[in-house]
Amino acid sequence: MKDVAAHAGVGLKTVSRVVNGEPGVTPDTERRVQESITALGFRRNDSARVLRKGRTASIGLVLEDLADPFYGPLSRAVEEVARAHGALLVNGSSAEDPERERELVLALCARRVDGLVVIPAGDDHRYLEPEVRAGLATVFVDRPAGRIEADVVLSDSYGGAREGVAHLIAHGHRRIGFIGDHPRIHTATERLRGYRAAMAEAGLPVAPAWESLGSTAPERVAAAAAGMLGGAEPVTALFAGNNRVTVTVVRVLAAARPVALVGFDDFELADLLRPGVTVVAQDAAALGRVAADRLFTRLGGARPEPERTELPTRLVPRGSGELPPAAP
Repeated sequence: MKDVAAHAGVGLKTVSRVVNGEPGVTPDTERRVQESITALGFRRNDSARVLRKGRTASIGLVLEDLADPFYGPLSRAVEEVARAHGALLVNGSSAEDPERERELVLALCARRVDGLVVIPAGDDHRYLEPEVRAGLATVFVDRPAGRIEADVVLSDSYGGAREGVAHLIAHGHRRIGFIGDHPRIHTATERLRGYRAAMAEAGLPVAPAWESLGSTAPERVAAAAAGMLGGAEPVTALFAGNNRVTVTVVRVLAAARPVALVGFDDFELADLLRPGVTVVAQDAAALGRVAADRLFTRLGGARPEPERTELPTRLVPRGSGELPPAAP
């Protein structure tokens, strides 16, 4: 830094301000410093910065599955907020395994990340209590933390599912099936609750055979859909609990009679199918952005009580959810 200061004809503090993105430097001076940095090949020594400030300028993001399209916009939004704060994002996938989540989170803590954004796989996060007491900022996304108090940013899974099923009812459907994710997952149970609420509000019974929660593996979902479409009283409409379920159901319906469909989560090419797939869309990017903003608010020194933030969903009619019940 001394060489950069001498080359640019400024003081060390000015170089420090430019390198760390701090205010108080005129545009002309900043330009001279940046030109000197380029000419001399200067690189900031983050190890020294950690020793001086006790911060690594890095945050961790733990997702369910990096390959899931839903998490792409969420991850990108967290990364953009981190970048705006001069921080590096390190992410990993829990593969929906609570033990793997715990190992990954603690590995990130061991590398002294300043904060964590976590989409939880497990339902007991007391293992994080020592880290939180030591000052680690943590925000949970999509699902709340288990057995600890922490910030959480969610979509309105209950309200979205309730609206989606009510939409099917409004188009004449009375026998509606629900296919969702594992019952231990918060979003799955909230969407099932929304389905049941819409049916109850319309005075409609729900047969046990019309509900199926479990793995989102295609073979399991396809078997559940086939079972609901067959039998003495087949359903005339299906509500799919997430994008992976919806995609499998679309494939099943391609070889079956016309059945109305509403899916929770939008997905690529949903509007290009015939008919287009009606969905309850959640804003994955907003989830990531709000969570990251909350994290950096805490890293900035604010210590408010943990908050629960719930973002609204949006019904997107495209045709599949507007199909009337097929004639018997």
